[in-house]
Amino acid sequence: DEVLHQSQLWQKSGLNLRVAVNLSARHLQDEQLADKVQAAMRQWDTEPRLLEFEITESAIMANPLRAMETLTRLSAMGVSLAIDDFGTGYSSLIYLKQLPVNEIKIDKSFVMDMLENNEDLVIVRSTVDLAQNMGRRVVAEGVETPAALETLIQLGCEMAQGFHISRPVTASVLTAWLRQSQWQPARGTA
Repeated sequence: DEVLHQSQLWQKSGLNLRVAVNLSARHLQDEQLADKVQAAMRQWDTEPRLLEFEITESAIMANPLRAMETLTRLSAMGVSLAIDDFGTGYSSLIYLKQLPVNEIKIDKSFVMDMLENNEDLVIVRSTVDLAQNMGRRVVAEGVETPAALETLIQLGCEMAQGFHISRPVTASVLTAWLRQSQWQPARGTA
């Protein structure tokens, strides 16, 4: 509710930001989750495209069939789905192929060391290529230096998050920061 309320406030002020919420294994087992989300989106008059749920591979593994059912319903509503911490869980490509995800978030453990560790760089490059070839957005987590950001840009990574861009902030601080920052939401969303 809080996230959707904030999303509504941003929409009214002209900022169409996609906000992400982490889902746990317990959430993915809730048969009523999609109905609850739909009711909350109606209550806060929020567009589904501005809501994203991040899920980890391990959360899916608790009950893959139930998780797939829940995620399919959320996707059908127009909500965006992301695999968070990609590469640290089971990393089964079959789930990547079957899940209705829009985005893959490369885990920070690979991104933070990619400039010093060639194997991490290969994993990041391969994940960027994999995501793009599958028609998914890709986000690199843990971007803490200008050099890391520049490398990701050269690799074709579309989005990044990390301390180099911003430390965690409140919604009001983020709003002010976006209005005066060089960092602009891509294609009308962030």
